[in-house]
Amino acid sequence: MSKKFAVLDTETNWKDQVMSIGVVTALDGDFEALSDYYIIIDEAAKVGGMYSSTLYIDGQSPVVTSHEEAIKILRKYLSDNNIEEIFAYNANFDKRHLPELRDYTWKDILKLAAYKQHNPMIPATANCCGTGRLKSGYRVENILSMFGEHGYNELHNALTDSVDELRIMKHLQHEIEKYPVI
Repeated sequence: MSKKFAVLDTETNWKDQVMSIGVVTALDGDFEALSDYYIIIDEAAKVGGMYSSTLYIDGQSPVVTSHEEAIKILRKYLSDNNIEEIFAYNANFDKRHLPELRDYTWKDILKLAAYKQHNPMIPATANCCGTGRLKSGYRVENILSMFGEHGYNELHNALTDSVDELRIMKHLQHEIEKYPVI
């Protein structure tokens, strides 16, 4: 039986506080969204941020609540879905901003997506470090473009971004155990 996991993304405000959390669940090997959850942290959202304009988009029904309640809701959602591993693109950022979730295993999608030995779509002519990591051009937009999604622009909405990051995992087709723990 395939293992279920979560892909999580956060957006922060001008004070570097989490103002929204998007999470999507999927099965290893399938990489299709099974369920999703979107939370807006009211007091942080009121501060405003670079991506405040994308907090509310058509088709989404976010839960709007306090930070403390958001963590309780998120932990229940993860528990109800039997999630032990959380994936994120540049996972250190999200993990650092959600220390209440440090008891989960965090894995970084970027650690495979941005390395030529793990991403067959990185051109042979790409400028890479000795480790194989792209020196630049490894944002979500760049990686999805490598897989043929030309013209894609990241919305910077925590829920849609988590779905986009899951899509990178689907393109890469690596088992979740291959992703490094951070």
